[in-house]
Amino acid sequence: RLRGALLPQHLLRVPQGAAGDHGHLGAGRRGAAGPAHGRGAARARLLPGPAVGVHAQPGAVQRQGARAHHHLRQRRRRQRLRHQPRHGPPGLLRQAHLLLGLPPRRPHQPEVLGFGWAGIFRRYLVEPAAMWWPSNLVQVSLFRALHEKERRRKGGMTRTQFFMVAFACSFAYYIFPGYLFEMLTSISWICWIFPASVVAQQLGSGLHGLGIGAIGLDWSSISSYLGSPLASPLFATANIAVGFFIYIYLVTPIAYWFNVYEARNFPIFSDGLFTATGQKYNISSIVDSEFHFDANAYEKNGPLYISTFFAVSYGLGFACLTATIVHVILFHGSEIWQLSKSAFQDRKMDVHTKLMRRYRQVPEWWFICILVASAAITVFTCEYYIEQLQLPWWGILLACALSIFYTLPIGIITATTNQTPGLNIITEYIMGYLYPGRPVANMCFKVYGHVAPRQALAFLQDFKLGHYMKIPPRTMFMAQVVGTLISAFVYLGTAWWMMDTIPNMCNTELLPAGSTWTCPYDHLFYDASVIWGLISPRRIFGDLGTYSAVNWFFLGGAIAPLLVWLAHKAFPGQKWILLVNMPVLLGGISHMPPATAVNYTAWICVAFLSGYVVYKYRHNWWKRHNYLLSGALDAGLAFMAVLIYLCLELDNITLNWWGNVSDGCPLASCPTAKGIIVHGCPVHN
Repeated sequence: RLRGALLPQHLLRVPQGAAGDHGHLGAGRRGAAGPAHGRGAARARLLPGPAVGVHAQPGAVQRQGARAHHHLRQRRRRQRLRHQPRHGPPGLLRQAHLLLGLPPRRPHQPEVLGFGWAGIFRRYLVEPAAMWWPSNLVQVSLFRALHEKERRRKGGMTRTQFFMVAFACSFAYYIFPGYLFEMLTSISWICWIFPASVVAQQLGSGLHGLGIGAIGLDWSSISSYLGSPLASPLFATANIAVGFFIYIYLVTPIAYWFNVYEARNFPIFSDGLFTATGQKYNISSIVDSEFHFDANAYEKNGPLYISTFFAVSYGLGFACLTATIVHVILFHGSEIWQLSKSAFQDRKMDVHTKLMRRYRQVPEWWFICILVASAAITVFTCEYYIEQLQLPWWGILLACALSIFYTLPIGIITATTNQTPGLNIITEYIMGYLYPGRPVANMCFKVYGHVAPRQALAFLQDFKLGHYMKIPPRTMFMAQVVGTLISAFVYLGTAWWMMDTIPNMCNTELLPAGSTWTCPYDHLFYDASVIWGLISPRRIFGDLGTYSAVNWFFLGGAIAPLLVWLAHKAFPGQKWILLVNMPVLLGGISHMPPATAVNYTAWICVAFLSGYVVYKYRHNWWKRHNYLLSGALDAGLAFMAVLIYLCLELDNITLNWWGNVSDGCPLASCPTAKGIIVHGCPVHN
């Protein structure tokens, strides 16, 4: 009875497959009005490995599996190159995750908390037409292509035929970057020309340097961090590109070559933890038997250092947080106020909201009951396992307060730009100051303060998809609840099975060379737990630390959107000023690390090619096939990644030849300061 629904008329770039070229099925024959791109997110993990899951949408398939496969290959290449295994997170850190009822980095109590936040903010982030959630348009396009009958045009293909052809090509091609020729992930040709130059390899390495000239021909590498470049709004692509080029090609090399924070003692591009002499820091030596911080041992060993690149990336994270709040207040404050005043009225509803009102709505008290029950269970869990988890009851309440404060502004940025600022840094910062020396408590607080809002946004995105597809709200709600409950038992059981049956899982010192069980994403999580939880931000970024000046980024982030707002008021005729989005510009590089330069350069090139060149010069093709191509590339890659894993990598069947050895830049991670001795690197005198 709701087939007459229209896609939002404010969208400029709704593809033909999503909006439709039939008036009774989509947005009619009119072109839509605003950028419409998105990220196909997948909740289900197709390969083992830790990651924060988001919702699986049928047809958006399954970049998470490919992303996991990409991480495994990237970590294996690093090990082959360096022959120096990295120290993974101690077993106690992984056990803390399991005590929360989750495998590493896969929380379920925070997922349920996310239901509550999603219910509270539906009116602000689902019902308004301006909150259009670009990523959903990929899903809509794919659903319609697979489920609607279409006559094949003479000399052309139906959308379903196009999807199957693109799927087959993606499936067949991924065997090369995924297994046979892994160097296709990053072809760093500058390193081939200068095989003995540290500086040239620092500049040219796509995986361990600045990636100048590096070419990426691996779709999993291109789309694994920022989402599909084919589904990115052009203005968001421009903001990310500007932020990336300023950070990587101006700030990082200038800071490095002027030796800011002794930068030349360390790699130019690294998330490692070092001593003052460039050696890896022995974290075990500063932890006592109770897994608390040992201040005397730390004073004896000396302060911990990080690369200047890593320090500045934290600073940009600080700036992004304050920029998000100020940006939302200045540019969306009036809309939020109007929606708050009209909470019980039917005005300001777009056509989707009006049509969805014909269905029985999900009562808000359902969400509140789930929120209260989940919070109570979480408090009980943390109090019962206080010795293991270290997080007191007030930490849960503080995490909930932080979540409810940031969910709305972050949700607005996500729903309009398809980029999500993270709360991981601020949660680590706050708990590190309030409860220093307890790394597990810091991780738990990060899980509840950072992951719960992200899960809320994933649920809200699903509700918006239901808006577009006219799925009854109660049906969508029950699917989310049942799926979450089932996945809780499946993931927990899988985690315990993996820990019991896979020897030395995540312990890179004891795992065989080329093992896929190195948990590559978790080492960044581990490094953060050391910086913020164990040693504490005061000794790193505070008055006792080396990097205290980085805190000025908080102020800079707050000022930046204000300058844009003032420029818009001073020059109202310059419409391009409104496209400058400081949270996206500052936070676009938040995936670095573990994302590398080639991930960004390749993504920006493909996004520009799709969002500008093809959109402008082959607009009809773009409308019909762009989003469908994105889904097909994701799907083909994901299925081949699973096949490679099950048939080859599960039995440690690898190909050892030069095409599978990193990116051919063995010196890119070497320091350049005089007298610093690192294994495998030349010593500068």
